[in-house]
Amino acid sequence: MSTPDYTPPAPYSNAYVPKGMKRSHIIAIVIIGVAIGALVGSLYDSSTYADLDQALENPGKEYHVVGTLDRSAEIVYEPSLNASLTTFTMRDLTGKTCKVHLAKAKPQDFERSERLVLIGEANEKGEFEARDMLMKCPSKYNEENKVNG
Repeated sequence: MSTPDYTPPAPYSNAYVPKGMKRSHIIAIVIIGVAIGALVGSLYDSSTYADLDQALENPGKEYHVVGTLDRSAEIVYEPSLNASLTTFTMRDLTGKTCKVHLAKAKPQDFERSERLVLIGEANEKGEFEARDMLMKCPSKYNEENKVNG
């Protein structure tokens, strides 16, 4: 005797109950895995803030060094020889000076900068090789231009 094919009642005809994990659980696990991977990757790539002494003691390790431009020393930028090299001297917040080789063209208004943040590493010769630089320029909203309201 053969049994007819079973057809579920209408409200349950399109319902599928998977065995094991639900699709939403799998998606949640994938999202958590990607988030952990991004966190580990950002921690690995991040560098720390340091003064020149610490950066020079650990050549090859990347640091952010905060300081000011030493205006008494020469700024060398010769685009005809190397358009991606600017050499200058920086003084960190402790007063130590160091020759810096910035692997970029000389920024506009470089001489007017109030503060520099160099991102790079020290070399074996005791110089800092910066791959990037952030500048804080003087504010146009200083006491002379103050608007009284």
